[in-house]
Amino acid sequence: MNKPLIITDCDEVLLRMVVHFRDWLGEEHGVDLDLTRGWAEGMRRRGADEPMKVADMWTLLDGFFDTQMGRQDPIPGAVEAMAALSDHAEIVVLTNLPHHRQNDRVRQLRGIGIDVPVYCNQGPKGPALQKIMVERGEGRPAVFIDDLAIHIGSVAEVAPHVSRLHFVGEPGVAPHTTCALEAGHAHARIDQWAEAVPWLMQRIGASE
Repeated sequence: MNKPLIITDCDEVLLRMVVHFRDWLGEEHGVDLDLTRGWAEGMRRRGADEPMKVADMWTLLDGFFDTQMGRQDPIPGAVEAMAALSDHAEIVVLTNLPHHRQNDRVRQLRGIGIDVPVYCNQGPKGPALQKIMVERGEGRPAVFIDDLAIHIGSVAEVAPHVSRLHFVGEPGVAPHTTCALEAGHAHARIDQWAEAVPWLMQRIGASE
């Protein structure tokens, strides 16, 4: 395929996740999640002064994806953005979920009208992105979109020629997220799809 390649994250880019995780923690587990803090630091059992142990955090996160993916709804404008961009680019999703959740994520995205290949990954996304580009064909413009600065930085290190958009679609989280643009790892920080689409069109050499 000769179209440019867009490799995008899912949670907080295409789908809202953290607010649903927060609500489920409170409803089912008596755990409060402060979205202004980091995950482990922001999670506390009600009545406890100490943050939750990291191992317990991961157990609860696994439990959410085991049973609650149906709660997730689209980031405003995401479905329309993917439809508009798909006329000009090949789109794939690179999500940090275990590989056994790949089919669940594919079905989840299809359910909201986003039917694209899904790659699962663990850890920094730079190496995974590089493998995707080799598999799907190099030598064409490529853009990476993610809500976490660590993954933007990983791609900047491994594939510096790839355009990088730092996008945090959840307004309760965006103001408290470390900005990859400030570190020089992102080419832009945009948190609204209405603003992101024109920027992405320009990066892939297309017009709306």
